[in-house]
Order: sequence, then C-alpha cells, then structure tokens
Amino acid sequence: MAHDSTATDPVPSPDQVDEITEAWRRERPATPVESIQVITRITRLAKLFADDRRRTLGQLGIDSATLDLLATLRRAGPPYQLSPGQLAQRALVSAGAVSQRVARAQRSGLVARQPAGGDGRGVLVTLTAAGHALVERTVDELLRHEETLLAPLTAPQRKQLAATLRALLTQLSAARSEPPAGH
Repeated sequence: MAHDSTATDPVPSPDQVDEITEAWRRERPATPVESIQVITRITRLAKLFADDRRRTLGQLGIDSATLDLLATLRRAGPPYQLSPGQLAQRALVSAGAVSQRVARAQRSGLVARQPAGGDGRGVLVTLTAAGHALVERTVDELLRHEETLLAPLTAPQRKQLAATLRALLTQLSAARSEPPAGH
C-alpha cells in the first residue's frame, strides 16, 4: 500500500513565511500573496543549500566552480575530455568563466589542455588522474551529506517535489528562452 503523506504526516506549524503572508493579506487584502508561500521558501532554501554546500566543499578542499568543471568532465565519460565550448554549454556558464576555471584547475594539476585535431587551433580539456580522484571523492562525500539534508522528506515526497520543481523550472526557462539548469 502506498504511503499517503497527507493523511499521516503532521502538518508543520506555521513559520515566518506564513506570518509574512498573513501580514500582507491583512494589510493588502486585494493583493494576491500566495506566491510568497512558494517563492520565499524556495529562496530561503536556496540560500541555506548554497551556504551549506559552500561550507561542505570548503571542508573537502574544493570550491563550487572547480567542482562544477571537474564534474562536467567526469559526467562526459571516458576519456573525460571536452572542448571549452562544450564545457560552457554543459556547465551553463560563459566561455570566459570556463577559461578562468580551466586555468585555475590546470595550475592545480586537476585538468590538462591538449590540442584537438591536427590543425592545432582547437583545444580539449581533459580530467587528470588527480582531478578524477578529487571529483570521485568529493561527489561521494557531498551527495552523502546532501542526502542527510533531505532526510526529513519521504521518498514519495522527494519524487513529487522534484517533479514539481522540474515542471516550474521548465516552464519558466521556456518563457525566458533559457535551457533548464542542471548538473
């Protein structure tokens, strides 16, 4: 039998977002304030998650931009190499950001640049053994930690939340002609 979270889970007590919403509803009864319930919570969660990720990555000895670069190369599969243009497209950052990230990671021995093709004009960025080891260790630790952040939610709640957020992100991205963000 499927778990019906609405029937068995206690209703969370009102929070500060509820108070803000009710204050606006009281002060401006004609103004639609329902978006506060969702957007303010998403904004607050995004900040909490970003701060937590920054702290966790700091403890693991890597920054978010470097992890993004290494993870993008790792997800590409063997031989773990992409052109700077492919990196920019897959990481959803500018070519300038890729250039800075690659230079910093190359100085740390995490990636190598090599010519692409025979004409010498193109470049491929390749994950080194040190970069591969770092991304493997970091992803394991980070995802294990982030799993604990979601522990209060049941598996069905997580699945529903992911689907709802995907739908909203897809619609908003399409309305702005942007690709949906993802890692």
